[in-house]
Amino acid sequence: MGVIKSSRTLFFTTSPRSPKKLIPEIALLVDNFSGQTWSGNEQVQEEFARTLAAATTFEGDTSKKYSAFSARDRITRSPQGLGFVDLSPTIQLTEAGESFIHGNRPHEIFLRQLLKFQLPSPYHKEGSKIKGTFWGRPYLEIIRLIRDLDHLTPDEFRIFALQLTDYRNYEAVKNQIISFREEKEKHKGQYKRFVDDVINREISKIYSTEIESGNIATRESKTSDVRSFISKEKRNMRDYADACFRYFRFTEMFVSDGRSIQIAPDKIPEIDFILETVPREPTYIDDVTAFKNYLFDPAQPRLYTDDRSNLEDTLMRHFSYTKRELSEKTIEELKDLRDSAVQAKRAAIIQKQTEELKSYALYQEVIDTYNEILSDEVYDAPLFLEWNTWRAMTMLDGGTIKGNFRIDDAGRPTSTAQGNMPDIECDYDTFALSVEVTLQRGQRQYESEGEPVTRHYAQLQKATGKTTYCLFIAPSINRATWAHFFGLNQIKNIAAYGGKPKIIPLELDSFMRLIENSYTSEGIPQPQDVQKFLQTAIDEIDNSTDEIDWSNRISAYVDKWLVA
Repeated sequence: MGVIKSSRTLFFTTSPRSPKKLIPEIALLVDNFSGQTWSGNEQVQEEFARTLAAATTFEGDTSKKYSAFSARDRITRSPQGLGFVDLSPTIQLTEAGESFIHGNRPHEIFLRQLLKFQLPSPYHKEGSKIKGTFWGRPYLEIIRLIRDLDHLTPDEFRIFALQLTDYRNYEAVKNQIISFREEKEKHKGQYKRFVDDVINREISKIYSTEIESGNIATRESKTSDVRSFISKEKRNMRDYADACFRYFRFTEMFVSDGRSIQIAPDKIPEIDFILETVPREPTYIDDVTAFKNYLFDPAQPRLYTDDRSNLEDTLMRHFSYTKRELSEKTIEELKDLRDSAVQAKRAAIIQKQTEELKSYALYQEVIDTYNEILSDEVYDAPLFLEWNTWRAMTMLDGGTIKGNFRIDDAGRPTSTAQGNMPDIECDYDTFALSVEVTLQRGQRQYESEGEPVTRHYAQLQKATGKTTYCLFIAPSINRATWAHFFGLNQIKNIAAYGGKPKIIPLELDSFMRLIENSYTSEGIPQPQDVQKFLQTAIDEIDNSTDEIDWSNRISAYVDKWLVA
């Protein structure tokens, strides 16, 4: 049981950042530790942290000093909080968890579990200091805001929606957002300063008691001055917005343009059904057994498509099935038909986008998206960087370019590539290319990206059996990263990589110059043009005195590529 000690706003799980990572982590827990005691058992928690750190699906690090805390952070928040695992009296996979891990529709069960998440609950008791603050179902009420307001931006979410701790204050919070939008129109050209003033004001109001008393230190942060306290809360609020929006996109009910989130147009009837039928009141607050029975039930709450007539109507309206074709099928078979039709629709969207990209019709849009990412105008920048780089690679050359991210029904990205594969895979018949992108900077870039990049490169080389290259793209490449790949590429033969590695770091502005060169070139770039660039970048190592010289030589060659 957790106790909410000091929070006066809604909070959302930020670890792991992507809900799709929950699936392998929950499987790892139940496959290795089912039947063992979790609560208070630091030995099991530490062992799980070590098992997780060693998993090929896991990227990043678990705390070596506080490994038990790292384990609890990954398991007690989303897996337990959303009812996928039961940790008491021992570790067990729940029925909801079984459907999530092994079922055909993880997005559907994920939506059901979000709708059941409530504050307070037997899992989240209010401490005496904030007693009476929470009353409602956070995800349900945020969905209601998105529906009523047409969309929700990250700033609107973090400044106002996080204050919706009690659903009975819904109208007041909604009106605050409407007023904010009206006021924003008066501050065009000064938006960043305007929004900073508003969030400072709201945080000061929310935590007025703590600020006035000087009681602003937390377990995680020994903040001692108001300015630092407000800065910390801003970071937390931004993280919560990012986490909540990622969770919503995973349900496949929402779409995003990188600036706001909204309900997918064809999902509006399903969302309206939820808002009309799912109760707003928390339930079984003091009855753990009854709460678990409710939370672990994979069939609750009922969704729009659990009704046969609604499901048939969806298939006939959006996918041209006839009543006769559907009449003999079970509910699950109808859902399978819907899922297959959705995948076909998304494949058609990708094909259409590919055609537009290869004609350079979207050139300016691709460049503008990169500039928006660099200027921090896109709220889920890592995801949109990956997607936009797939678009750029598709436009740049004549290969078969596969992005390993997922898209929504509007063709926008919903989640990044899994941790055990490259972000983008390019097949050029005679050679292959993996592309990895990151917004990480500094030493963290080298620590987080060095090993996964080389592993994904090796996997692609082994899978294709072709000469393989890798592009590693970031807004800025840390010197340690340059040094790592400069040294690695000079090793004569590594069996795991099928020979001498060929990994090329490239700063984003250089990559954008490559795109510009291909756009302004008189001819259409061919695979051999791409390979010439890649191989020349590798060959320049032999002419370079050190990694900085290599970097400069690559930059100079970028300017010459395809230039007559």
